[in-house]
This record gives sequence, C-alpha cells and structure tokens, in this order.
Amino acid sequence: MTTDDPTNDPTAPSATPPTAPPAALPGLGEEPLPARRRVTCRMCGRPLRGREARLWGLGDECRAKLAVRGAPKPPAHDVEQDTLPGI
Repeated sequence: MTTDDPTNDPTAPSATPPTAPPAALPGLGEEPLPARRRVTCRMCGRPLRGREARLWGLGDECRAKLAVRGAPKPPAHDVEQDTLPGI
C-alpha cells in the first residue's frame, strides 16, 4: 500500500467538480397557484368565503332569510288511533 496514490488520500482535492443542488420538486412554490374564482352571493352580491356558502351560492345571512321566507311548518298534533292488534 503506497501513500502516493491520490485516490486513497482523503485530504487530496476531489477529481470531480462539486455538483449543483438537485432541482426542486414540482409543486413546491415554483409556479403560482391558480387564482380562485370569486364567488358572490346570489341575493346580495357579497363575496362568499366559507365552503358551504360557496356550494350553496348564498351567504349565511341570506340563507337564514330564505329559511324564514319558506312555508311555515305545520303544527304538531297527536293523532288519535286505535291500538294495533297483537301489540
């Protein structure tokens, strides 16, 4: 074993030039995200932010107004009936 061999010497400068850092993975901030389409309330025109509001196309306040405007629920009343046979 000789010490004159540069391949075995850890202090000798390397024969290969340093490599460039690897390319960034796609989707890690290279490209800007596409802008979300602005969704507005169908009743008042205000921008919608919540997921449920965007799905309905109505803001929370406007959905509450529509619920009040809807037909009233019929009053609850008990129905008198005969008992079922066998019970």
